[in-house]
Amino acid sequence: MPLTDTAVRNAKPEAKPRKLADEKGLFLLIHSNGSKYWRFKYRFGGKEKLLSLGVYPDVSLAQARQRRDDARKLLANEVDPGVFKQEAKRANREIAGNSFEAVGREWYAKHSPNWAASHGDKIIRRLERDIFPWIGNRPIAEITAHVLLATLRRIENRGALETAHRAHQNCSQVFRYAVATGRAERDPSVDLRGALPPAKEKHHPSITDPMAIGELMRAVEGYRGSFVTRCALQLAPLLFVRPGELRRAEWSEVDLDKSEWRIPGEKMKMKVVHIVPLCSQAVTVLRELHALTGQGKYVFPGVRTPSRPMSENTVNSALRRLGYGKEELTGHGFRSMASTLLNEHGWNRDAIERQLAHAERDSVRAAYNYAEHLPERRKMMQEWADYLDGLKTGAKILTFKSN
Repeated sequence: MPLTDTAVRNAKPEAKPRKLADEKGLFLLIHSNGSKYWRFKYRFGGKEKLLSLGVYPDVSLAQARQRRDDARKLLANEVDPGVFKQEAKRANREIAGNSFEAVGREWYAKHSPNWAASHGDKIIRRLERDIFPWIGNRPIAEITAHVLLATLRRIENRGALETAHRAHQNCSQVFRYAVATGRAERDPSVDLRGALPPAKEKHHPSITDPMAIGELMRAVEGYRGSFVTRCALQLAPLLFVRPGELRRAEWSEVDLDKSEWRIPGEKMKMKVVHIVPLCSQAVTVLRELHALTGQGKYVFPGVRTPSRPMSENTVNSALRRLGYGKEELTGHGFRSMASTLLNEHGWNRDAIERQLAHAERDSVRAAYNYAEHLPERRKMMQEWADYLDGLKTGAKILTFKSN
């Protein structure tokens, strides 16, 4: 007699597993712990076999009968439903493993160890926020230029044109990796060249007028927030490293006796050791800060979790408290400030570029020349700090050009 929904729902477990038969080979297996499994008994190639059809109540009686009927159709065509199910699972796993997200994460895992942490974080966040939700589960080989463009348009339409261009570039890198690993035939992103309007070049807001710089230095000196943040504000214009490099500074990298900070290559954008000569003013600030944070790992530890560096927004937030809007100055703007004035005052351009740790076209040369122009850079950094002190006190300093 065929089963009913009521009979299935009310079936109670017993000391040993038991079966409730439906018809045409379908039955419900009830374990002693109360779990209920649908099974289909059939014969293929002269052997009796069982096919799992799901778990009750996730799979209802009607659904179990439909799955049984599908299996019987396969048998009628001389196809083993058990083998068919395993092949389908394998195909689904292969499709999932070849999805854009799976390939993208594989590409990221392979290449991110060679990037600066901040750079890698931006890429994976961009993919997770703007790309994966829309095309992540699609087989990468089936994604067309039209589908990719629709995804990029979503970013463009919210006004983030530069992000759209960067996402386009990252997607192209993932597609090329898929081609190299045999998961795709070509990179469809190349068909989208010119599809997005060009992004306007953005420059980090900065202050380069000497009088305004003097006002800024006095404002920093009068900062009344956290002592750690105040020290970061004081060092930012003196050292003009990238904001991420400053906030992730570790005491083990700093030698106050030698007046030197050596940033390991893995922290740098170009993966090359970077030497930052410390002017006397910077050493003074760091010695004061060492009394507070020197027992920990980071020079600028986070407020909530000292085991991690301060937030990437700390310096910018402090500048806002001082009254400088995001269109006037950012933490990155201290680099533009130093670059502009050092060049205007006639310092060696190569020494300036090396101190800014700008990209060296020849990576081999860069690896061996991280100390290039170091004596001149030491002198430049000290005279730059003295110049800023002069502006802060209102002194009339016309030049600090190297002789």
